[in-house]
Amino acid sequence: MRRYIAYCGLDCETCEARLATVNNDDALRQRVAKEWSELNGVEITAEMINCVGCRTDGIKTPYCEALCPIRQCALDRRVETCGSCGDMKSCEKLGAILKNNAGAYRNLKG
Repeated sequence: MRRYIAYCGLDCETCEARLATVNNDDALRQRVAKEWSELNGVEITAEMINCVGCRTDGIKTPYCEALCPIRQCALDRRVETCGSCGDMKSCEKLGAILKNNAGAYRNLKG
């Protein structure tokens, strides 16, 4: 499994939060914070947009670090990704990701 594939199958290499972090791009942090705030109906600040990847050591956004139910479940179950979990196909936590992102499913099964 590629290092930057998140537990849910999303590709952290293409995540704008990770790109802003590794490139130290404050303008991108501002844009992502604004977009994510609007999408999620909560205030997300540019300072929160720091992440090096879901399954890598290092900084993560507050959501990814402590609030993401998929990441917390995978850590509790000690699986490499959700693709290693026998409950993947029936998982309600993962369902929305897989429904809206065919690439995530391919990443988990690839």
